[in-house]
Amino acid sequence: MMLARVCRASLSPNVSNLLKTPPVSKSFIPKVETVRLLASDGRSSFTRSARKRMTIVERAMAPAGEGAYSVGKGALAGFSAVALGGLCYYGLGLSKATGAIDHAVYWPEHVKERIRATYMYFGGSILVTAASAAMCLRSPAMMNLVMRQGWLALGATMVAMIGSGMVAQSIPYSPGFGAKQIAWIVHTGIMGAVVAPMCLLGGPLVARAALYTAGVVGGLSTVAVCAPSDKFLYMGGPLAIGLGVVFVSSLGTMFLPPTTAFGAGLHSMALYGGLILFSGFLLYDTQRIIKRAETHPAVPYANVRPYDPINNAISIYLDTVNIFIRILSILAGGGNRKK
Repeated sequence: MMLARVCRASLSPNVSNLLKTPPVSKSFIPKVETVRLLASDGRSSFTRSARKRMTIVERAMAPAGEGAYSVGKGALAGFSAVALGGLCYYGLGLSKATGAIDHAVYWPEHVKERIRATYMYFGGSILVTAASAAMCLRSPAMMNLVMRQGWLALGATMVAMIGSGMVAQSIPYSPGFGAKQIAWIVHTGIMGAVVAPMCLLGGPLVARAALYTAGVVGGLSTVAVCAPSDKFLYMGGPLAIGLGVVFVSSLGTMFLPPTTAFGAGLHSMALYGGLILFSGFLLYDTQRIIKRAETHPAVPYANVRPYDPINNAISIYLDTVNIFIRILSILAGGGNRKK
């Protein structure tokens, strides 16, 4: 008995454990089960890769958040700060270069008359547009016509706006009341009819939008007049590219609702980006009008047409209408759709 105890104590720990507990056999996994597990792993990895491929589409069609509109509001706030700084800088005469306002005292009488006529037609365009919109609001038949939905109505509206504008700008200008003046009245009247449905948002809201638009147009025009004469004339190329981007974004909003992430991005680009774009166009067109008034021949010769105040007025008129539409949309809550 003692010998047995001594022999057992002298054994190694491994042997002792072996004597205490019987050995347990390892679990056996059949070869067929191994193949099945490998097939399951392959199928799960394929599913994960398919989900990764669908991520972009899912993100584009996901519910809209605050990101797109926040970026648009931030860009607009930055542009507003730059424009206000430019107004203070050039308006206070801090720039060393001279602007159009400094050259105005040396302008010949025909240059002053050209600029005066251009802005008279611009003011007349605003009045005709407002009168046309008011007349449409008083006529149920006209409102029913301009508020029709569908691709046919949209195409007819685009043709009427673009076609009347092209006709008005293609007719040679002559002083007095003639064919060009009639085409100009028709074009601005059509624009008023197109804007009329937005006036249903309410008189106070429309009045606020008009007041804000007047402030924006007045401030930017002051910047353009006080800045060096060619400061903004180089922006023609970038503005043309931006116009294409905003136009495509506007078309995209017809197919994608602003409740999706991608649709919200397009809507923000068309709204806030469009407001920044047409503000830039106003700076560019104002200095281009002054440049043309200064450099156009005083006496027309050969194939050179006389200075056309109507065509020049239409450019800043369209900028103003686009600014007004976007300001009204923002005030109406179009820039914060979180449905």
